[in-house]
Amino acid sequence: MAKNIQSLERAAAMLRLLAGGERRLGLSDIASSLGLAKATAHGILRTLQHEGFVEQDPGSGRYQLGAELLRLGTTYLDVHELRARALVWTDDLARSSGEAVYLGVLHQHGVLIVHHVFRPDDSRQVLEVGAMQPLHSTALGKVLAATDPVAHAELVDAKREPFTARTVTELDEIERTLDLTRAQGYAADNEETFEGVAAVAAPIYDRRRLAVGSVGITGAVERVCRDGELRPELIAAVRDTARSVSRDLGAKPF
Repeated sequence: MAKNIQSLERAAAMLRLLAGGERRLGLSDIASSLGLAKATAHGILRTLQHEGFVEQDPGSGRYQLGAELLRLGTTYLDVHELRARALVWTDDLARSSGEAVYLGVLHQHGVLIVHHVFRPDDSRQVLEVGAMQPLHSTALGKVLAATDPVAHAELVDAKREPFTARTVTELDEIERTLDLTRAQGYAADNEETFEGVAAVAAPIYDRRRLAVGSVGITGAVERVCRDGELRPELIAAVRDTARSVSRDLGAKPF
């Protein structure tokens, strides 16, 4: 049987302690409750604070759960609800568009694919759930960066790698693209991430009117585009799907 890591056990116990009882606890209270030396407890608290899982009140010096822990918990709930609400709509989008459909959320400075519906044909395809996509070049990523302030900040700070000759990496030009994305309600990727591949995506909102994900289709540029531009019927289908999922999540029309 694998041996547990003591420092992680202590950190978990500390988070559980802060999650119950009084809202804020001092170092002595935490150390005493967990049977730890003050120096040991302080070292763990300092690490948790650095990661955003614990916050220290500057006035009293007492500790409480941090915003990062809350964000992770909310993200977990949102992702599972998002995927559950999107299942039927993404299946319908794949059938109507004839292309692969992806559902993405912000994660670690990129887009995490949480659901993938194969293109409805006999071609060989690889399931990409769990894969990461960049924010600056993909349609899913641009949508998130345009609608989620956290995603936008992460795009600004990220290393923007050029994947093809069409990839935009200069921040000023990216900001203009994000402005356009906000105005038109969708984003495009026309061979910016992979040569010969195009995509279109739209944002998904929850009941708080916060962007919680993006949904889009991806396929060969000759199918997704016509005369170098995204096919209007595909844009409309993606936007309709995003609105339907948003509505199921409790979002009101903007």
